[in-house]
Amino acid sequence: MEKRTAHFDYESAAHILGHRYIAGVDEVGRGPLAGPVTAAAVILDPANIPPGLADSKALTAARREALYAAILASAQCCIAHASVEEIDKLNILRASHLAMERAVAGLPQVPDHILIDGNLIPANLKGRAQAIIKGDAKSLSIAAASIIAKVARDRIMVDLAQQYPGYGWEANAGYPTKLHQSALLNLGVTPAHRRSFKPIHNMLYQDKSVTP
Repeated sequence: MEKRTAHFDYESAAHILGHRYIAGVDEVGRGPLAGPVTAAAVILDPANIPPGLADSKALTAARREALYAAILASAQCCIAHASVEEIDKLNILRASHLAMERAVAGLPQVPDHILIDGNLIPANLKGRAQAIIKGDAKSLSIAAASIIAKVARDRIMVDLAQQYPGYGWEANAGYPTKLHQSALLNLGVTPAHRRSFKPIHNMLYQDKSVTP
């Protein structure tokens, strides 16, 4: 399978069009059963891009941590979230977009152009954003955002794992691993679980009187 290498071509094309500040945006945490969805927006300094930027999923945890520090030290960054309550109220897609919008709004510099991972542009970013499928493996700015979002959310899940031990969130980040699903059966649902997600909803609301 061809290995994709993130590059600066999308950013350079935007600079040629007269855009000075180009933000990459990505989110993490759509699939987990627990915890917030987290987004990051990053404006890289073209003259000071940390080497080794890549899709966060292709990096080791130690490499992500090192790049996280390097990105924060050299780029403009903002991390934002949508809470479990917002996910349950809005649905996960809209909550993800809300987190992205918050991340962009929190940047120190208003970006002239925005590169977003995926195929959809959040409503409040339309008109100044470009959606790039698998953008975290193509754009250095989006790759940087993916690293920042991933590390930030993982840290949140480690903290939540201390509040609600037994679910393995320090390792599975809230995804439905066997350990997590077993803990749900044995320990029950916590306030950090997404009640709108089918496995949690079924545990809470299905008719317990029905025998298997």
